[in-house]
Amino acid sequence: MTSAIPPTTAVVLPGTGSDEVFVRSVFSGPLRALGIPLLAPPPPPGERLTEGCLEELDRLSGEHGPLLVGGISFGAHLSAEWAARNPGRCTGLLAALPAWNGPAGRAPASLAARLSADLVAENGVDGALAKSADGVPGWLSAELGRAWRRHGAGLAASLRTAAAHPAPALEDLEALDVPAGIGACLDDPIHPVAVARAWAEALPRAEVGESTLTALGADRETLGRATVLAWLKARTRS
Repeated sequence: MTSAIPPTTAVVLPGTGSDEVFVRSVFSGPLRALGIPLLAPPPPPGERLTEGCLEELDRLSGEHGPLLVGGISFGAHLSAEWAARNPGRCTGLLAALPAWNGPAGRAPASLAARLSADLVAENGVDGALAKSADGVPGWLSAELGRAWRRHGAGLAASLRTAAAHPAPALEDLEALDVPAGIGACLDDPIHPVAVARAWAEALPRAEVGESTLTALGADRETLGRATVLAWLKARTRS
């Protein structure tokens, strides 16, 4: 199967409040198994988040040629947005945990980002982490602790920027005729599996790969494998 994959470079963007460290933990192994190099750029700070990520995809496509683009959560939104605008520069899409389509409205992930931004603004990063720890699995609390501290003073602005930015509309996805793997966690209320399935139905060549947050907590690559396997299946669709 791997011999049929044309040479390409994958660029995968992190989610809201997350970072490239988590991206690598999810996608490095599954992509390495296919011989696909992974580039995981760090998130631009603060209000530059959206614009900076899209500019980075422009830069990397100019440097490496057509890209296999992807992301986790908000990173999936941005990579799909870029791919829809640049179909000739995109060889495929790896969209893990898309959170909504079109305007955010009252999407759970958008509301969670706004709440987190308020907590950070009012309590600082460490105070917000302490208030957010109740009921959060240990692995996720550790991930947030590392990533939020790395965002530093720009974290609240970054969270608000992501919460307000529209995801691609389903009509935009309908025009994106590249193989797409959509990764979903069946037990994730913040990134509903219904959104992943709506994306896959709208995209002309897409499959959904499923995992769970429980599995992700034990092995980060479960989400990456589900997404990459879905992309491989989508490549066989005419």
